[in-house]
Amino acid sequence: MTIPPMLPLPGNSEPPTRPNMFRPLDIAKSGLTAYRTRMEVAATNIANAETTRTEGGGPYRRRVVRLEEGTRDGIPAFPALPPEPGVAGSARSASPTDALGGVEVVAVEEDPSEGPTVYNPGHPDADASGFVRMPNVRVTDEVIDLMDARRLYEANATVFQAARQMLRRALDL
Repeated sequence: MTIPPMLPLPGNSEPPTRPNMFRPLDIAKSGLTAYRTRMEVAATNIANAETTRTEGGGPYRRRVVRLEEGTRDGIPAFPALPPEPGVAGSARSASPTDALGGVEVVAVEEDPSEGPTVYNPGHPDADASGFVRMPNVRVTDEVIDLMDARRLYEANATVFQAARQMLRRALDL
């Protein structure tokens, strides 16, 4: 089920916001995107676990996905609670979920740590002493990251399916 994007009305420069009923789908979609990215990065790290020479020179450096809480319309997901109703200057939002925005992939960064050096004098990238600087990728850590990302991806897919079923049931009413 694909939900078409909402287009702005003629003469209105601001795109309309999606109805609140679609918010769980948007949040789950952000999780699916984030954890798919984590799986792709872990797969790339595993594929390059033995790469000792890159275009930039030196061994491959492990990549790490940096995630942050998502924002909705520039509002952080969990803003500070406003004062209680009846207190002067208080302003409560219409819904406590107004600002929920899921998760965002902020960057895919290189891990700055150095990889191990291995004595292998026959290797083409060995230094004068016969040592080769290896990538800073530990395959076991990457497999664990891959398993974690897969489980979180599945959880977000389950949320998406549940929200979709709820919307279908609402249409049946």
